[in-house]
Formats: sequence, structure tokens, C-alpha cells
Amino acid sequence: MSKIEKKVILCIDDERIILQSLRDQFVRNFGNEYIYEFAESGDEALEVIEEFDAENVQILVIVSDWLMPEMKGDELLIKIHQKFPKIVKIMLTGQADERAITRAREEANLYCYISKPWEENSLIEAIKTGMEGQSSS
Repeated sequence: MSKIEKKVILCIDDERIILQSLRDQFVRNFGNEYIYEFAESGDEALEVIEEFDAENVQILVIVSDWLMPEMKGDELLIKIHQKFPKIVKIMLTGQADERAITRAREEANLYCYISKPWEENSLIEAIKTGMEGQSSS
């Protein structure tokens, strides 16, 4: 059975103000073209992903913070990649940890990382080009 054609973008950050900012930027740039889901921790994100998978709905893009309590972004993205390698993974970080970024690139196929505070156009463009690359592979 193939995945249901819903276009989902999942964002993970432990700061609600960041999640709200992402929601506002997505609505402003993509309107109702996508379903936007939000999680405040790595564990919550994994639950959301499993729920969508159980409903046979594919998540297209994940935008994750790196520095979060309990599970850092690189660890989360590696866990996700093991089961869902085609999801485009973007990491936002205010604390550029080169080892974590390199690890995420190598073990999670990280598409890109964007430093906080981010430029709205840079993030939107990264999402668009990441999805274009995904659909051509």
C-alpha cells in the first residue's frame, strides 16, 4: 500500500516561540499547501512520526533544533533516518557544533543546517530545494 498523499512538514524545537515563528513563516510562504506538525522534544517527534506512519502518511521534511534537552537534534535525525531515509532533514542551531553537524550529515543524510536566528527566505528555499531533490531521486 502506498503512502497517502498528504504533504507534512514536522518541526521540533523545545522553545514554543520558535515553533510559532516557524508556523507563521510556513503559512506565509506555503499557505495551506502543507500540513504543519510540531513537537517540543525528540521523543514527542518520534511519536508523531510513528502515528503518521501508522496512518500511512509520509512526512516530507523535518526541521529540527539541535540543542534540546534529553535528545539532541543529530541523535534524533539519525534515529529517524534509520527507518525513514527519504525524509528531508534540516537542522536549526544556535550552537554550531561541527561534530554534531558532520555526524548528522554522515549518519542521517542531513540536507543542511541553518544557524539561528535564521533568515526566513533561506529556510523556505532550503525546504523547497530539499523536496525537489527528494522527488527527483
